[in-house]
Amino acid sequence: MNEIIKAIKERRSIRKFKPDMPKREDIDVIIEAGLYAASGKGSQSPIIVAVTNRELRDKISRDNCKIGGWNEGFDPFYGAPVILIVLSPEDNPNNVKDGSLVIGNMMLAAHSLGLGSIWINRADAEFRTEEYRKLLADLGVEGKYEGIGHCAIGYIDGEAPKPAPRREGRVYWAE
Repeated sequence: MNEIIKAIKERRSIRKFKPDMPKREDIDVIIEAGLYAASGKGSQSPIIVAVTNRELRDKISRDNCKIGGWNEGFDPFYGAPVILIVLSPEDNPNNVKDGSLVIGNMMLAAHSLGLGSIWINRADAEFRTEEYRKLLADLGVEGKYEGIGHCAIGYIDGEAPKPAPRREGRVYWAE
């Protein structure tokens, strides 16, 4: 089977990660795969904030937990040591679509490197706050960006889940 099709069929969302930091080279490859995602009019407008700093990662986790309404102490990133946050310019009418493709590419790239990944929401709520807009400014990001999502990555702790059978009746042919 074609390796890309195989990765698409095998990749699953991981909800238990080891604390070990992936190699920087692997993180770079994953980010590069995201940067090669298709984008409306070839704009290449989404950006990625790569968070490997444990203190910042834990703060984002606590804030995401509050936004999601979970009890204090729950980690919405399931212990993943790396968070790749995808944002897109607020004025881009394709921002959510373009950013979603970036995250999809990164999840497939992580899988191809033997790493686990999961898409975590609520980046939109985080980056509407002054605190997170200041974080972007401190990183040198200019302009207004909408948070599209988080791609949490790391080494899988345990076995990867098996894919559920695909539901029938989801394809309609217009021949």
